[in-house]
Amino acid sequence: MEDIIFVTHNKGKMETAKKKLENVNLKIFEYDLDEPRSDDIQYISKVKVEQAYELVKKPCISMDSNFCIKSLNGFPRAFVNFTLDTIGIEGILKLMEGKDNRDCYFGECLSYYDGKELKQFMGKHDGEISRKILGKDSKMKWSDLWYIYIPKGQTKTLAQMSDEERDLRIKVSSVSSIDVFAKWYKDKNRK
Repeated sequence: MEDIIFVTHNKGKMETAKKKLENVNLKIFEYDLDEPRSDDIQYISKVKVEQAYELVKKPCISMDSNFCIKSLNGFPRAFVNFTLDTIGIEGILKLMEGKDNRDCYFGECLSYYDGKELKQFMGKHDGEISRKILGKDSKMKWSDLWYIYIPKGQTKTLAQMSDEERDLRIKVSSVSSIDVFAKWYKDKNRK
Protein backbone atom coordinates (compact mmCIF):
# COMPACT_ATOMS: atom_id res chain seq x y z
CA MET A 1 0.00 0.00 0.00
CA GLU A 2 1.36 3.42 -1.00
CA ASP A 3 1.80 6.40 1.32
CA ILE A 4 -0.95 9.00 1.25
CA ILE A 5 -0.03 12.52 2.26
CA PHE A 6 -2.54 14.65 4.16
CA VAL A 7 -1.47 18.27 3.71
CA THR A 8 -3.14 20.39 6.40
CA HIS A 9 -2.42 22.63 9.36
CA ASN A 10 -5.66 21.77 11.21
CA LYS A 11 -4.64 19.69 14.25
CA GLY A 12 -8.16 18.32 14.79
CA LYS A 13 -8.38 17.08 11.20
CA MET A 14 -4.94 15.45 11.60
CA GLU A 15 -5.99 13.62 14.75
CA THR A 16 -9.27 12.45 13.22
CA ALA A 17 -7.54 11.24 10.04
CA LYS A 18 -4.86 9.35 12.02
CA LYS A 19 -7.52 7.65 14.13
CA LYS A 20 -9.92 6.76 11.32
CA LEU A 21 -7.31 5.86 8.68
CA GLU A 22 -5.13 3.64 10.86
CA ASN A 23 -4.98 0.99 8.09
CA VAL A 24 -3.68 3.53 5.56
CA ASN A 25 -0.04 4.58 5.31
CA LEU A 26 -0.98 8.16 6.16
CA LYS A 27 1.72 10.80 6.42
CA ILE A 28 0.98 14.30 7.65
CA PHE A 29 2.60 17.27 5.95
CA GLU A 30 1.83 20.44 7.86
CA TYR A 31 1.40 23.22 5.38
CA ASP A 32 -1.10 26.03 4.95
CA LEU A 33 -2.42 25.62 1.40
CA ASP A 34 -3.90 28.54 -0.53
CA GLU A 35 -7.67 28.36 -0.36
CA PRO A 36 -9.66 29.69 -3.30
CA ARG A 37 -12.50 32.11 -2.55
CA SER A 38 -15.52 29.95 -3.21
CA ASP A 39 -18.64 28.71 -1.52
CA ASP A 40 -18.21 25.25 -3.11
CA ILE A 41 -16.33 22.84 -0.82
CA GLN A 42 -15.87 20.31 -3.64
CA TYR A 43 -14.10 22.94 -5.72
CA ILE A 44 -12.01 24.16 -2.74
CA SER A 45 -10.99 20.60 -1.83
CA LYS A 46 -10.11 19.79 -5.47
CA VAL A 47 -7.90 22.87 -5.85
CA LYS A 48 -6.16 22.20 -2.53
CA VAL A 49 -5.49 18.50 -3.19
CA GLU A 50 -4.01 19.31 -6.61
CA GLN A 51 -1.86 22.00 -4.96
CA ALA A 52 -0.77 19.49 -2.30
CA TYR A 53 0.17 16.95 -4.97
CA GLU A 54 2.37 19.56 -6.69
CA LEU A 55 4.21 20.06 -3.38
CA VAL A 56 4.91 16.42 -2.52
CA LYS A 57 4.45 14.48 -5.81
CA LYS A 58 2.72 11.62 -3.97
CA PRO A 59 -0.95 10.64 -3.57
CA CYS A 60 -2.67 13.22 -1.36
CA ILE A 61 -5.91 13.90 0.42
CA SER A 62 -7.44 17.24 1.26
CA MET A 63 -10.54 17.86 3.31
CA ASP A 64 -12.75 20.91 3.44
CA SER A 65 -15.92 21.62 5.36
CA ASN A 66 -18.78 24.02 5.42
CA PHE A 67 -21.23 24.87 8.16
CA CYS A 68 -24.77 25.87 7.27
CA ILE A 69 -27.37 27.34 9.61
CA LYS A 70 -30.84 27.03 8.12
CA SER A 71 -32.46 30.07 9.77
CA LEU A 72 -29.52 32.23 8.58
CA ASN A 73 -30.01 31.18 4.92
CA GLY A 74 -27.10 28.74 5.15
CA PHE A 75 -24.60 31.22 6.65
CA PRO A 76 -21.59 30.88 7.02
CA ARG A 77 -21.28 28.06 4.44
CA ALA A 78 -17.65 27.57 3.34
CA PHE A 79 -16.58 30.80 5.04
CA VAL A 80 -16.32 29.21 8.49
CA ASN A 81 -12.77 30.36 9.28
CA PHE A 82 -13.51 33.94 8.24
CA THR A 83 -16.66 33.93 10.36
CA LEU A 84 -14.85 32.52 13.39
CA ASP A 85 -12.00 35.04 12.95
CA THR A 86 -14.41 37.99 12.76
CA ILE A 87 -17.57 37.42 14.83
CA GLY A 88 -16.63 34.14 16.53
CA ILE A 89 -19.04 31.70 18.09
CA GLU A 90 -20.31 34.49 20.33
CA GLY A 91 -21.38 36.39 17.20
CA ILE A 92 -23.10 33.34 15.77
CA LEU A 93 -25.05 32.91 19.02
CA LYS A 94 -25.98 36.61 18.87
CA LEU A 95 -27.30 36.15 15.31
CA MET A 96 -29.37 33.19 16.56
CA GLU A 97 -31.09 35.16 19.35
CA GLY A 98 -34.85 34.82 19.01
CA LYS A 99 -34.59 32.04 16.39
CA ASP A 100 -36.67 28.95 17.10
CA ASN A 101 -35.25 26.96 14.17
CA ARG A 102 -31.71 26.13 15.26
CA ASP A 103 -31.10 23.41 12.63
CA CYS A 104 -27.66 23.32 11.04
CA TYR A 105 -25.23 20.91 9.43
CA PHE A 106 -21.59 20.36 8.65
CA GLY A 107 -20.87 19.31 5.10
CA GLU A 108 -17.49 17.91 4.17
CA CYS A 109 -15.58 16.90 1.09
CA LEU A 110 -12.47 14.74 1.15
CA SER A 111 -10.55 14.74 -2.14
CA TYR A 112 -7.96 12.14 -3.14
CA TYR A 113 -5.52 12.81 -5.98
CA ASP A 114 -2.64 10.62 -7.14
CA GLY A 115 -1.50 12.74 -10.08
CA LYS A 116 -3.91 10.99 -12.46
CA GLU A 117 -7.13 10.18 -10.66
CA LEU A 118 -9.23 12.63 -8.63
CA LYS A 119 -11.90 11.14 -6.38
CA GLN A 120 -14.16 13.07 -4.01
CA PHE A 121 -16.06 11.75 -0.99
CA MET A 122 -18.88 13.68 0.66
CA GLY A 123 -20.05 13.68 4.27
CA LYS A 124 -22.83 15.39 6.19
CA HIS A 125 -23.53 15.85 9.89
CA ASP A 126 -26.95 17.28 10.86
CA GLY A 127 -27.50 19.02 14.16
CA GLU A 128 -28.58 22.18 15.89
CA ILE A 129 -27.05 25.26 17.46
CA SER A 130 -26.92 25.33 21.27
CA ARG A 131 -28.14 28.38 23.15
CA LYS A 132 -24.76 28.94 24.83
CA ILE A 133 -21.11 27.91 24.65
CA LEU A 134 -20.65 24.47 26.24
CA GLY A 135 -17.83 21.97 26.68
CA LYS A 136 -14.07 21.78 26.96
CA ASP A 137 -11.13 21.84 24.59
CA SER A 138 -9.95 18.66 22.86
CA LYS A 139 -7.12 17.68 20.54
CA MET A 140 -9.85 16.27 18.25
CA LYS A 141 -11.51 19.71 17.85
CA TRP A 142 -11.64 20.97 14.28
CA SER A 143 -12.97 24.43 15.17
CA ASP A 144 -14.66 26.43 17.89
CA LEU A 145 -18.03 25.44 16.39
CA TRP A 146 -17.67 22.28 18.51
CA TYR A 147 -18.73 24.41 21.51
CA ILE A 148 -22.13 25.30 19.97
CA TYR A 149 -22.93 22.36 17.67
CA ILE A 150 -25.23 19.61 19.02
CA PRO A 151 -25.39 16.54 16.73
CA LYS A 152 -28.83 15.37 15.64
CA GLY A 153 -30.50 13.21 18.28
CA GLN A 154 -28.08 14.32 21.02
CA THR A 155 -28.27 16.73 23.93
CA LYS A 156 -24.55 17.61 24.21
CA THR A 157 -22.27 19.73 22.05
CA LEU A 158 -19.32 17.98 20.40
CA ALA A 159 -17.09 19.73 22.96
CA GLN A 160 -19.04 18.08 25.80
CA MET A 161 -18.77 14.57 24.33
CA SER A 162 -16.09 12.00 24.97
CA ASP A 163 -14.20 10.58 21.97
CA GLU A 164 -16.33 7.43 22.24
CA GLU A 165 -19.59 9.42 22.22
CA ARG A 166 -18.46 11.37 19.14
CA ASP A 167 -17.46 8.18 17.30
CA LEU A 168 -20.79 6.52 18.09
CA ARG A 169 -22.71 9.62 17.01
CA ILE A 170 -20.97 9.61 13.61
CA LYS A 171 -21.74 5.92 13.06
CA VAL A 172 -25.41 6.38 13.98
CA SER A 173 -26.54 9.71 12.51
CA SER A 174 -23.93 11.01 10.06
CA VAL A 175 -21.95 10.26 6.96
CA SER A 176 -18.23 10.86 7.40
CA SER A 177 -16.23 11.59 4.25
CA ILE A 178 -13.19 10.00 5.92
CA ASP A 179 -15.12 6.76 6.48
CA VAL A 180 -16.41 6.75 2.88
CA PHE A 181 -12.87 7.33 1.60
CA ALA A 182 -11.42 4.62 3.87
CA LYS A 183 -13.87 2.05 2.51
CA TRP A 184 -13.17 3.04 -1.12
CA TYR A 185 -9.41 2.96 -0.57
CA LYS A 186 -9.54 -0.44 1.11
CA ASP A 187 -11.66 -1.85 -1.74
CA LYS A 188 -9.35 -0.26 -4.34
CA ASN A 189 -6.30 -1.94 -2.82
CA ARG A 190 -7.98 -5.35 -2.59
CA LYS A 191 -8.03 -5.63 -6.38
